[in-house]
Amino acid sequence: MRVGLLGASGFIGQHLAERLRARGDEVASATLRDPAAAAAQLAGCHTIVNLAGEPVAQRWTRQAKERIASSRVEAPRAFMAALARGAERPTAYISASAIGFYGSSEQATFTEESPPGDDFLADVCVRWEAQAQRACELGMRTALVRTGLVLALDGGALKQLLPPFRLGLGGVVGSGKQWYSWIHIDDVVGIYIAAIDGLDGVLNATAPEPVTNAEFTRTLGAALHRPTILPVPPIALRAMLGEGAGIVLLGQRVIPRRTQSLGYRFAYESLGDALRNLLG
Repeated sequence: MRVGLLGASGFIGQHLAERLRARGDEVASATLRDPAAAAAQLAGCHTIVNLAGEPVAQRWTRQAKERIASSRVEAPRAFMAALARGAERPTAYISASAIGFYGSSEQATFTEESPPGDDFLADVCVRWEAQAQRACELGMRTALVRTGLVLALDGGALKQLLPPFRLGLGGVVGSGKQWYSWIHIDDVVGIYIAAIDGLDGVLNATAPEPVTNAEFTRTLGAALHRPTILPVPPIALRAMLGEGAGIVLLGQRVIPRRTQSLGYRFAYESLGDALRNLLG
């Protein structure tokens, strides 16, 4: 199978490309900096996976928010328009999304059927997914992968957390009550593979056992045999991330109900198992 990857040079893209090649698939890559050229480059692919997008983990200035939205809405819109003009279209289109779709809550539990939230990131996700759904109008099987906090050693949040935690400087963030809907990188890739191979619709890419920030902190500290007694005050995060600090301070409890009902079996359901695999 020939799979086209948009955002292949990114953190998840590199892992997915490696897994696809290992099983014998051909991987073609392109960038959405030029959507028309990307559509031409990926012509003839059986499936296209769009992982492209401006990083969300940065200080949310007005310009940063514009880049985040444009990379997920305007660039895919132009790409879909180019695909529509072409004679050769893929059979399937798989788009990244995020659990930010649901908004934030300390009390609610979200599944694939839950409605969207009403904050900036939720609005971006709704418009992002709307562009992906245009693939259905072009006759393509379409899947939307709403990803949570990805755990890996070479990217994502864990890579940033490890240095201070290894020094014994880790601690609860804010109240510690906010939910972290995490997922091991192997399961993120596994869900994308399952979508490439036939799953469609909305798929939550989060482990079945989300944890609070306090539990995450304790489990990571125990895995590293380090104390976790230094709390991180909200004001420090807001100074670094601005409005984007809300993602870390508020959180959401997301369950992959539909993902599991369609037959996906998680390699790492508990945070302890995931960290033991990653950290030895």
